[in-house]
Amino acid sequence: GARGEENSDGSRSGTGGVSYEDSKDCILEPLSLPENPGGTTTLEGSPSVPCIFCEEHFPVAEQDKLLKHMIIEHKIVIADVKLVADFQRYILYWRKRFTEQPVTDFCSVIRINSTAPFEEQDNYFLLCDVLPEDRVLREELQKQRLKEILEQQQQERNDNNFHGICMFCSEEFLGNRSVLLNHMAREHAFNIGLPDNIVNCNEFLCTLQKKLDNLQCLYCEKTFRDKNTLKDHMRKKQHRKINPKNREYDRFYVINYLELGKSWEEVQLEDDRELLDHQEDDWSDWEEHPVSAVCLFCEKQAETIEKLYVHMEDAHEFDLLKIKSELGLNFYQQVKLVNFIRRQIHQCRCYGCHVKFKSKADLRTHMEEAKHISLLPERKTWDQPEYYFPTYENDTLLCTLSDSESDLTAQEQNGTVTVISEDTSKLHALKQSSILNQLLLHECLKN
Repeated sequence: GARGEENSDGSRSGTGGVSYEDSKDCILEPLSLPENPGGTTTLEGSPSVPCIFCEEHFPVAEQDKLLKHMIIEHKIVIADVKLVADFQRYILYWRKRFTEQPVTDFCSVIRINSTAPFEEQDNYFLLCDVLPEDRVLREELQKQRLKEILEQQQQERNDNNFHGICMFCSEEFLGNRSVLLNHMAREHAFNIGLPDNIVNCNEFLCTLQKKLDNLQCLYCEKTFRDKNTLKDHMRKKQHRKINPKNREYDRFYVINYLELGKSWEEVQLEDDRELLDHQEDDWSDWEEHPVSAVCLFCEKQAETIEKLYVHMEDAHEFDLLKIKSELGLNFYQQVKLVNFIRRQIHQCRCYGCHVKFKSKADLRTHMEEAKHISLLPERKTWDQPEYYFPTYENDTLLCTLSDSESDLTAQEQNGTVTVISEDTSKLHALKQSSILNQLLLHECLKN
């Protein structure tokens, strides 16, 4: 066994925190795991965990109380308890081992208040994975937990008797869990990940539904006064997603069980780093990703134009595609309309009633409440040459407007003059006949 003795005056030692205050912060953090993992074990039906040294029992969900009990009553500290995959099995293993050999055969002895009088000194025992037996135990428990999780995941993947209700439209779904998850992602832009990455799906959905029933936003986790207010908030703020920093959800993603003591963020970082290390200087398949397009009415940015259109329709009730279709707008008319709206919003002026406001926030509130966003002025107001020029030089939205064959047809119907570039392949002839010569001559005469 590993033996050792360290003295300190209450400060943190090299092997871990030893004071009671330190232990509260560093050791007593519980690791949440699925309550009903796949597979059967001999521990099923055991709702509590015993103390390593005495007959005290504590509920599995209250392991922090057991840890405090063992520190106060028995002066034993378990290091990095949050990295123990199965706390119940871990405790039962060491409970048996401590009946076979003295605790000092396994634990480092840490003396606190070593400079104080002898009667004020005290010894604590540190159980950690520096001990090879403890390390092997933790690794085995991790492997067993991963095996159970993968069995549970496979069972859910093959289960065609799933029954669930959409949290947003109350539509019922029968069959495989993927049908409901894909529906929420496609129809409500609520994506919690690929079905094959999720485990204990029913519990996950129940957890989310309970939060919504308690009028709590899933992303920012604020509570609202009624269901409609919550619904509008999540739609307008684009909060139809879960909070990635909430560790409560970790137990529902298989990636969190892959490696001992590593969260999905650490695993992902390692994968990214490995990808960068093995990246070759081959740019042949490189593709440029477009810059995010910005909403016409707020600061929302979207990776694709489709997502931006959905946002403007959901958050501002402005359907650019519908307006284009109903008014028969060609590409250049769409450009002028976008630039017109951009300029009006930039000047904090409502184009529906021509009232000017102190800020864009006040303007947006007014236009949403008065329903003036969809109240476009007559075509002659915005279909002007001045709006050919972008209000913002880097307006990516202008680059994504449709320029389809139907636009060309509409262009011909509306009698718009088509601009054809000069043939730059015949430079000598261009120098002699280009319209630019006349323009330059005219400028010289003026000057």
